[in-house]
Amino acid sequence: MSDTAEVVIVGGGIEGAAAAWALSQRGITDVLVVERDTVGSGMTGKSSGIVRCHYGVSSLAAMATVGLEVFENAQAIFGHDIGFHQTGYVVGVGEANVESLRKSLAAQRAVGVQTEEIDVADVAEMWPHADLEPFAAFAHESRGGFGDGYRTAQALAVSAREAGVRIRQGVAMTELVLDGDRAVGVRLADDTEVTAGTVVVATGVWTRDLLSPCGIDVPIRVVREQIVMISPGVDLGPVPVFSDLVSLQYIRPEPGGEVLFGNSDLSHVRDADPDDYPNRASEEFVDATIDRVGTRFPGFSDAAITGSYAGCYDVTPDWNPVISRTGIDGLIVAAGFSGHGFKIAPAVGKLIADLVTDGRSADPRIPETDFRLSRFAEDDLLKTPYPYVGAGEMR
Repeated sequence: MSDTAEVVIVGGGIEGAAAAWALSQRGITDVLVVERDTVGSGMTGKSSGIVRCHYGVSSLAAMATVGLEVFENAQAIFGHDIGFHQTGYVVGVGEANVESLRKSLAAQRAVGVQTEEIDVADVAEMWPHADLEPFAAFAHESRGGFGDGYRTAQALAVSAREAGVRIRQGVAMTELVLDGDRAVGVRLADDTEVTAGTVVVATGVWTRDLLSPCGIDVPIRVVREQIVMISPGVDLGPVPVFSDLVSLQYIRPEPGGEVLFGNSDLSHVRDADPDDYPNRASEEFVDATIDRVGTRFPGFSDAAITGSYAGCYDVTPDWNPVISRTGIDGLIVAAGFSGHGFKIAPAVGKLIADLVTDGRSADPRIPETDFRLSRFAEDDLLKTPYPYVGAGEMR
């Protein structure tokens, strides 16, 4: 069997769906998305969905602003709610990180992020049950919040399909088809060979194994991340997402009144098999979460754990993504999102569309060279100039 497309996108997670959507917005609709399971069924559905623009890497901060604008206008763009809750976002740091916070905020504002430093009294009003004594400075994004990765991926895919993009679910790519040093299509598990002018591989944690047979090394580690859900035992009311860079945790309210707790200490991560890992938090992680929650939120006097789950990050050596042409002509890789993928997905889609059509970014705030695959071999990693002690990986 055979098929053809101008562009074939391998992977129906949020990045692949965003690429299909962005291409369709430019009138490029001879696009085929191939997904081994169903749209959003992989790590996209495990995302905590935090929406923040707080990045020391200016291009990432700019990408997050692009994503935010799409989330804010989702009703007009997609015609329905995608699960974005604009609760606001607060980040708090200890004394050692005050200077980095202030320099990072200035750099963020330079690329259009609406963020400000606020004082402890402001945060105490937002989070009255928290012990804020250890913090030395806070920043606030009133437009931040959290979203739903699965619903957002579905909305992007539906919009792309309505424009004419085709989506094949339940079929995996087994091989990249090459003609010399050029990608000319893909072979699928049902023996279909799809001929394409451009191949985009957006397969997250599965990318390295998929591309290594053709000599493309995307240096990704697959690491397991865990989440604990807690009933606080009190009525919180409306509270913002809180990134606690003293206890190294992040806290996200749930629409039903529960609170999601995640880990911000990524200095020691554990490798995982993305197809075989426990889908629940370990006892060790639960105990650590209880300690952190008890320390930071003494007002949660009747708190109770209601559940947990786990997912995997596709992590690069600098904890930043690859969105890049490769040494194989016609092959574009979008992977290694290292936990940033949800909030920047609309911008990722637009950058992929730029690479397909022009070979370079159309947004001067987001140079394609920042995310080039070759930076690892060149030892020119993409790092924040304003690192946070204890939480440098994700900032």
